[in-house]
Amino acid sequence: MAIRSELTVRVQNMPGALGRVCQVLAEERVNILALSLEPSGTLRLLVDNPVHAAGLLRDRHYHVEERDVIYTVAPNGPGSLARIAALLTAEGVNLEYLYVTTVEDQSMAGVVAGVPDAARASAAAGL
Repeated sequence: MAIRSELTVRVQNMPGALGRVCQVLAEERVNILALSLEPSGTLRLLVDNPVHAAGLLRDRHYHVEERDVIYTVAPNGPGSLARIAALLTAEGVNLEYLYVTTVEDQSMAGVVAGVPDAARASAAAGL
């Protein structure tokens, strides 16, 4: 597990809103590693260059928040998320949210965990 910077962007719940954000990032060669989009318009992004991405989006008048999250890779198979959840639970870490990115028939998955204190969670898990 590692601590990564996640970007949270508010977008309108309408056709094209996600595409516009993705296009802004693509034009500047920022790679999206994982994302989560909620009906409320909360878009969470894990990207390869969060500093550059945040600046690009702010320049285009998006409201961007940055937060430390836990990022790890896990085997893409039954029980992997249960083991991660159990590890954090054993250390008293509350999961506020979690999202995963994977490709079917690939051996690993990327897991993003929003926790109250990423540094404490990482240290508690011995990472």
